[in-house]
Amino acid sequence: MIHKYKQLGLNIVMDVYSGAVHVVDDVMFDMLDHINEPFTAEDACPENVKAALGDKYSDEEISESYAEICALAKNGQLFTEDCYADIAKNWNKQSVVKALCLHVAHDCNLRCKYCFADTGEFHGGRSLMSAEVGKKAIDFVIANSGNRHNIEIDYFGGEPLMNFDVVKEITEYAKEEGKKHNKNFRFTITTNGILLDDDVMAYINENMSNVVLSLDGTKETNDRVRYRVDGSGSYDAIVPKFKKLAESRNQDNYYVRGTFTAYNADFAKDVIHLADLGFKQTSVEPVVAPETEDYALKKEHVETVCAEYDKLAEDYVKRYDEGRGFNFFHFMVDLDQGPCAIKRLSGCGAGHEYLAVAPNGDIYPCHQFVGNSEFLMGSVNDGTLDKDIMTRFERSNVYTKPKCADCFSKFYCSGGCSANAYNFNGDINKPYELGCEFQKKRLECAIAVEAHKKLG
Repeated sequence: MIHKYKQLGLNIVMDVYSGAVHVVDDVMFDMLDHINEPFTAEDACPENVKAALGDKYSDEEISESYAEICALAKNGQLFTEDCYADIAKNWNKQSVVKALCLHVAHDCNLRCKYCFADTGEFHGGRSLMSAEVGKKAIDFVIANSGNRHNIEIDYFGGEPLMNFDVVKEITEYAKEEGKKHNKNFRFTITTNGILLDDDVMAYINENMSNVVLSLDGTKETNDRVRYRVDGSGSYDAIVPKFKKLAESRNQDNYYVRGTFTAYNADFAKDVIHLADLGFKQTSVEPVVAPETEDYALKKEHVETVCAEYDKLAEDYVKRYDEGRGFNFFHFMVDLDQGPCAIKRLSGCGAGHEYLAVAPNGDIYPCHQFVGNSEFLMGSVNDGTLDKDIMTRFERSNVYTKPKCADCFSKFYCSGGCSANAYNFNGDINKPYELGCEFQKKRLECAIAVEAHKKLG
C-alpha cells in the first residue's frame, strides 16, 4: 500500500508497510497513478504507462523513473506486502503495567467550558486522593510491572496542585520503594498554573521529568473557555508563571498543552502565539465533544482545520529556516527508526500497560474512562485487577479495527484513541472518525516538515 501527496512543495510517497518515505520527482509521482498493486517489476515500462505519460514526459524520463520504482520495490521500500498481519493473527501480548495516571485531585480551581472531566469531578463529586491511596498505587504498579525497570507516574486532575503535599509524599515514597525493588520512577505533572509559585516550581524542576502546562493560545482564545469559578480569565495569571517555568527548565522537558474548539477552528494563530511568547514545546489538540455542544468540532470543520494544519506547516518550516523554530507535538515524527512493531499495532497501552487510579483507589483503563462503571478494573486498595477488561484492551490493535484496513496512517496512530472510539461509537474497535481526519492531515504535514528539514 502506498500513499502519495504534495506538501510544502514536495512530492511525497509513503510506503505504508515498510514505513519508507520518498521524496520523488514529478515523473515518478505521476507514474505511480498508473501502477496497480500488487506490483510486479518488469524489464521495461508497460505500454499503458507509457501511453498515459507520453504527452508529458520523454521516453527516457519514463524509462528511468520506472527503473527506479522497480529498484525500490525489489529493495522492500515500495509496494511492500503487509508484514504485520501474521503478527496480529498470533497476537498474544503479555503486558505488564508500566505507567499510572494518578488522579490526585478530582477538583479544580478553573471551570473550563470544554472539560471532559466535568470541571474536575469526573461525574462523581469533588475529592482528593490521600497519601495512603497514592502509596498503595505505587505498591500496585511495582507488584504488576514484572521485570520492567522504568515506570511512569502522571499526576493528573482536576488540578493536581490543589493536593500538592500529597503529590510530594507519593513522589518521595515512590523513589524510596524504587530503590528497594530496582525500579526507576519518572514523574510528570499537569497543571493549569493558578497555584504555581517558586517553591512549587523548584520541587517540580527537581523531581518531575516532564510537566504539562495548560494554555490554549491567545488571551481571547484562552479566557473564552478557561476561566475561574467567578468567570474571570486565567491567561494573565498563568502566562508569566509558565514562561518562568519553561525558562527554568531550559525550554525542555515540558509542554504547553492547549485545546482548540469550534470557537477557534483557525487555531494556527494560537500555536504561533505560543511560539511568540517564547515557548519551544507546544501541543494544541482538537477538542473531543458531543455535537450538541456549541464548541464541538464537527464534520463541517474538517476543511477549515486541515487548512490550518497546512498553514501552520508553512509557518513552522519558515521559522525553522530562520532559526526561530519550535517543537509542535503533532509535527514531530521519527522517520529514521520510529516505534517497535508492537507499538505500531497497539498504540498507547491504555487498559493493559497504562492505567488510571481515581482518588478512592479505583482503577480504570485510562484517565478518560475514569468514572465509567463499565470499565472499573479493580482497586489499588486490595490489589485487584480485572484481567478480562485488561485482555480486551490488550488484544485491540489496528487489525481488530476494520476501518483502519485501508488507512495510510494506521501505523502512526495505531488505530486512534480507545476512549474516543467508545464514547462516540460504543466500541473501542470503532475509531472516532473526525479524529481520523485530523490525524491523517497532521501526519502528512509532519512527514513533509521532517522531509523539509532533512533536505534543507
